[in-house]
Amino acid sequence: MSTVITEECINCGACEPECPNTAIYQGGVEYEWQGAQNGALSDEIFFIVPEKCTECVGFFDYEACAAVCPVDCCVPDPDRPESEDALIQRAREIHPDTDFAEGFPSRFSKSEEAEGGGDGSAADAGDPPAAAAPVAQAGAATIVAAPSAGPDDFDVPIVCRSCAGEYAVAFRYLSPGTILRCPYCGVSFNPPRRLYMAIDQRLDRYAEQMNGEIDRHNYHVMAEQELFEANVDDVRNSAEKEIRRLVNEATEPPKKSIFG
Repeated sequence: MSTVITEECINCGACEPECPNTAIYQGGVEYEWQGAQNGALSDEIFFIVPEKCTECVGFFDYEACAAVCPVDCCVPDPDRPESEDALIQRAREIHPDTDFAEGFPSRFSKSEEAEGGGDGSAADAGDPPAAAAPVAQAGAATIVAAPSAGPDDFDVPIVCRSCAGEYAVAFRYLSPGTILRCPYCGVSFNPPRRLYMAIDQRLDRYAEQMNGEIDRHNYHVMAEQELFEANVDDVRNSAEKEIRRLVNEATEPPKKSIFG
């Protein structure tokens, strides 16, 4: 389905330069399509020409206009359902000089990945988070494995702009183009790209700090392990020598035979 701008639009204009198809126009502005000038679809707010909208399929794995919209008014049009095949075909027609190779970016593929691990709704927020750092046994020492660079199971608090209810969403479901719904009132929320990027950068720092702490811990663990093993060898060797001495002291020396 093509994207539509709802009446919540505040005419900020953030979406217009983001569209790869120049499908977004300011209210009251005529648009060109197939060599002809057409009247504005709206006189009051920005609008999207459905014949030029591809939901950014072929360019991004999210809808660029929705990613930058501060009021979340760029949403899929329920009255114009369209398949990924139809959208990529439209992209090829609009951009005949562009090579849309197999595996092109698409929000549909991202949606399929999300469905594989959950539907991206607040209901998934109750999933137990993955352990931050699994451990592996190495002799008598416990070595901590470094967490992944992108902690996707980190929970992000979302406050509904309608009912002010707060719910948590795993970071992996916060990518632009994903539509979340408030579990209390059902109002949709499309995470802005700037929010996603800000949290992504913060979680990168989290991973760096965590990895630094784990490296420090493992260094001390390995040093302690080496010292432990050396001390164990010394204690055992000392005990063996002492036992040999005790045995020698408690045992009479062998008597010489008359035969020499």
